Amino acid sequence: MKQRSWLLRHAKSFVLIAPLALFLAFFFVAPLVTMMKTAVSDPVASRALPNIAAALDGWDRTSAPPADAQRALVADIRGIQEDELFGDLVRRLNSAKSGFRTLMGKTRKAVAENPNLDDLISVDKRWSDPAFWIAVQDAASSPVTDRNLLAAVDLTRDLNGNIIEAPAGTSANRETLIRTIVMAGMVTICTVLIGLPFAMVAASTTGWKRQLLLGAVLLPLWTSLLVRTAAWYIILQDNGLINLTLQAIGLTEGPLPLIFNRLGVVIAMTHVLLPFMVLPIFSVLIGIPKNLMPAAASLGASPVRSFLSVLLPLSLRGVVSGSLLVFMSALGYYITPALIGGAKDQMISAVIAYYATGAANWGMAGALGIVLLTATIILYVVYLRLSSEEAKA
Repeated sequence: MKQRSWLLRHAKSFVLIAPLALFLAFFFVAPLVTMMKTAVSDPVASRALPNIAAALDGWDRTSAPPADAQRALVADIRGIQEDELFGDLVRRLNSAKSGFRTLMGKTRKAVAENPNLDDLISVDKRWSDPAFWIAVQDAASSPVTDRNLLAAVDLTRDLNGNIIEAPAGTSANRETLIRTIVMAGMVTICTVLIGLPFAMVAASTTGWKRQLLLGAVLLPLWTSLLVRTAAWYIILQDNGLINLTLQAIGLTEGPLPLIFNRLGVVIAMTHVLLPFMVLPIFSVLIGIPKNLMPAAASLGASPVRSFLSVLLPLSLRGVVSGSLLVFMSALGYYITPALIGGAKDQMISAVIAYYATGAANWGMAGALGIVLLTATIILYVVYLRLSSEEAKA
């Protein structure tokens, strides 16, 4: 009887959380698993070239492959009937070794015209280069690869399989990642500098004044991100509100460069993400007793020392929480840098969008997404560690 009551009670609990669990499973866990699988999955070459991997088994990878390997590759190319599969194969091989786009097209045409073709070197001299055969062997040997994950941080493997730096000029993913982290850090610092004083003022007031201040912070959250970014696009222009005002009051003789640069991106992102800084700090400040600052003043502390010794340490939990929210949100921003930033201000989200929609390289898009996810998880773990140590103290 007790066991039946226990099962019934837990069944009711499961029914209550089932909608949330299903939502997380379908819209968070499943896409995440798919992204991670795509980043390390490389089945195109092994599906399009089923025979070449076995034919190249035991090859020394330093000289031209044997004739059996060339015949196996010819047979594999001849067996590719779907143009879409062939196009995917070409993109995969060309990403590993530049030149495959023209080489594979020329080779497929020669294979179709000559049923007895068995010497690929006679078709194109590049088939005598071991580097092209290494790319074919690596692609066809296994449906799992770390190529995308390494390329996401500008690394690659040499002919011996050792991890090395990618050749200069072939990729700028690491530079873009560093730029993304720096810009997210700048936005976080700006939101702290603005959000902490604002939250202090809001927490010190009551009634309609507090409601007005909080409404001013919450208003951006009720407006579409695209609309907010478009508004800043207009405000920051050379003939926008800011430049016209500065020129009207005589502070500047001409328009300041506020758009299509990093300054404009930081300004717009700071405004958009400011609520995520103000609200956590405000929630901590309203729980601090109001008599602490007067007590510090009665003991002879100046207002600055009272703030640094009393109020700031007590509000750090909200500052850290807000900084974590702002920083993690800023890492994945796309619309604001795309509209307001210049060519050198695009963040990693723009690169992910290019690989996903422009280059149709979902593997690289997934690998860069995993890098961002890893950075976010590390930040969250650090935050939990700091929070637990603070709670123990």
